[in-house]
Amino acid sequence: MDMVDEIARAHRELIDGERKVAVLRRRYDAEIEDVWDACTDAGRLKRWFLPVTGDLRLGGRYQFEGNAGGEILECEPPRRFKVSWVMGDAPGLSEVEVELTPDGDGTRFELRHTAEVPPEMWDGFGPGAVGVGWDLAVLGLGLHLAGGEQVDEATFHLTEEGRRVITAAAAAWGRASEAAGVPPERAAAHVAAVTAFYAPEPEA
Repeated sequence: MDMVDEIARAHRELIDGERKVAVLRRRYDAEIEDVWDACTDAGRLKRWFLPVTGDLRLGGRYQFEGNAGGEILECEPPRRFKVSWVMGDAPGLSEVEVELTPDGDGTRFELRHTAEVPPEMWDGFGPGAVGVGWDLAVLGLGLHLAGGEQVDEATFHLTEEGRRVITAAAAAWGRASEAAGVPPERAAAHVAAVTAFYAPEPEA
């Protein structure tokens, strides 16, 4: 699997209003039930995303290890779910919704992250701040569904391939920003900041 090609397979959209919405869509060569199970079963989630604890059902609460937690707000197997997405004491609304749709012999996957973003965070990084993280997660899901080996998250950004993937994802979110009306120079500054955050230049 060419990981940079996998990044190119996804479609990204920014809805730039009072609440920011980052949308990521792609197709998987897997049946909808398999994709649903990979996204909702704790045993499989830890194989491509993160270990999760909690009550994984409607109304239950969950916590990803070292990451976000929240409440399962909506759940309609095997089509869609929505969760609140809370990192530490971060204020404001933040929700993630995943929708799955059969597409021939595969499945169309759509993730929407809606959030009230502090102005200083948005001005500095734009949608790539969360978008690149979701790109890496969606890449991990694709590797998992294809039966491939998972990447080492602790060192992926240090590898040549990892840096190419992160650079490609950041640039793609820059293009989504411009399509949403963000001035090109501002979108370019966001791309540079996000790339430096996820894949800083190695020390000499």
